[in-house]
Amino acid sequence: MRHKIPLIMLTAFILASVHLAHAQSTKKIPHIGFLRGPEYPSVYIEAFRQGLRERGYVEGQNIVVEYRDAQSHEERYFELAAELVRLKVDLIVVGGGAGTVGPVTKATRIIPIVMTNVSDPIGAGFIGSFAHPGGNVTGLSSVSHDLSGKRLELLKESFPKVSRIAVLYDVNNQTKRDEFKDTERAAQSLGAQVQSLEVQSPNDFDTALKAATQKRSGAVLVLPNGLTNTHRKRIAELATKSRLPTMWAESQLLDGGGLMSYGPDYADLWHRAAIYVDKILKGVKPADLPVERPMKFELVFNLKTAKDIGVTIAPNVLARADKVIK
Repeated sequence: MRHKIPLIMLTAFILASVHLAHAQSTKKIPHIGFLRGPEYPSVYIEAFRQGLRERGYVEGQNIVVEYRDAQSHEERYFELAAELVRLKVDLIVVGGGAGTVGPVTKATRIIPIVMTNVSDPIGAGFIGSFAHPGGNVTGLSSVSHDLSGKRLELLKESFPKVSRIAVLYDVNNQTKRDEFKDTERAAQSLGAQVQSLEVQSPNDFDTALKAATQKRSGAVLVLPNGLTNTHRKRIAELATKSRLPTMWAESQLLDGGGLMSYGPDYADLWHRAAIYVDKILKGVKPADLPVERPMKFELVFNLKTAKDIGVTIAPNVLARADKVIK
């Protein structure tokens, strides 16, 4: 026996189906902004994209990412940050240090901001604490200033005869000035001496490296920021010319010819930033998302550079390397 569906029920079913189809077709695709500092390689961006894919986000299908790059013009950070705010993105990921995040925090106190690798987010005023950020900023910290002592220690272990180490840093950057003070304190506990090499522009590198040679420093520790990272090749060339080993904060910076690096796995930090994006898009407030520190660290040596400057790395330290560039 065939049953007839009442007209009113059929009509209601059709209207509900149309409404559901319309809702699905008009579901808002999240738009996020990504402002990248000029000193970071494309491999980090790919690590972030991989993190998105692992959480089901496919660019161009169910998420849109507006990438902006300062192209080595740091003064454009404010302009690009304002542009992303005008686009009314759902959140902004910042691939860079405090100098890159700062302009974004000035551009908006409402749109969620995800950091990838700020060394001292509390000191920079971005968050209240690691456990309770308290505002619209969260993400990951590289805590690189806490690693100054370890880098000095590795330099001394690698080259036992070195007692004086020059520290090259951007004096215009308050975070780097503080990091130099941390390095000085670490040197005292290690029984080492440090020489301050203050630079403000690429024009200062030549004079700085000559000063290191004149003061008989046996190695150079380079504090990372936009200035030193962007011009890493020039710094490495001058150090090689003076036969000075250089220590850098991350392995990717050795592509300029540096000798060794120790620091967080930055690609892993950028990869983990996608976790924050996913949580925020699902409704979690940045103020409630604790800022995380690095989980992976790596020691890397460039043996080609060691040969070029004629130095031998202590075998016991070389054996501990996570990666060796030949």
